[in-house]
Amino acid sequence: MANNGTRAAKLADRIRVIVAETLKNRVKDPRLGFVTITDVRITGDLRDATVFYTVYGNEDERAESEAALESAKGILRTEVGRQTGVKHTPSLTFIADAIPEGARQIEDLLAKVAVSDAAVRDAAATASYAGEPDPYRAPRADDEFDDEDDEDKHDEDKHDEDKHDEDKDA
Repeated sequence: MANNGTRAAKLADRIRVIVAETLKNRVKDPRLGFVTITDVRITGDLRDATVFYTVYGNEDERAESEAALESAKGILRTEVGRQTGVKHTPSLTFIADAIPEGARQIEDLLAKVAVSDAAVRDAAATASYAGEPDPYRAPRADDEFDDEDDEDKHDEDKHDEDKHDEDKDA
């Protein structure tokens, strides 16, 4: 029954187009605002279709558009049945899509991150390094003399050890 999944997907796409065109051309309800059909999902038995939609506007316009969609459900289902030609026309359920709310949350989070990034950028502009400006040690002029003194001292220590060994042998 893998064919049923592709059939359901094709039917869902077709229902989305039919509902959108019918809302645009045939439904003349003044309560219907700027409605966009975003997705249609249909059950495997092709009996129930869930239509997801968004409405451009405020909460009052969304509520009015929801009422207009519910009242136009019969016209829309009749048109879906007529244009698809399936044996059983699926029942339509309208659900407001959560995409705008999700997008609004993402925009709010991005705004917070932008403010945080600006604060970090400002702090970095005035910050200084914790250690020396050049963290790598470069040999200094006085260090070179210390190294020579250390070598001379090392040679003297070695000479003393050799002398001590000679005294033991004798």
